[in-house]
Amino acid sequence: MSDIERDDIREMRAQGDLTAFLRQQIADGRARREKPPTVPPPQPPGYRAGAWPTGSRPPDPPPPQPPGAWTRALEAYRAHVVATEHRDRLDADPGQTCPCKPCTDLRRNP
Repeated sequence: MSDIERDDIREMRAQGDLTAFLRQQIADGRARREKPPTVPPPQPPGYRAGAWPTGSRPPDPPPPQPPGAWTRALEAYRAHVVATEHRDRLDADPGQTCPCKPCTDLRRNP
């Protein structure tokens, strides 16, 4: 239906089709306004949600460290912290000297 003339309306009213015609026009207008439901795109083959990609695996756990490695690392860290605190205290009094190894090395290589 492109154009509706007055004569067409008059004839539909005489035949009793005007109400059905107007309801059909309203339904067509609503159908154009409403968007059709979107269908999600299909998943690519081989995809499993929440799983590692095909052909791969989770990373290996870190290699175990020898028992003494953690102790040596902790001792080195503690020595570094103590030496840093010594330097902060020595900066306040330049005439003071400290015989610890980090402070002695610092005096040799400023």
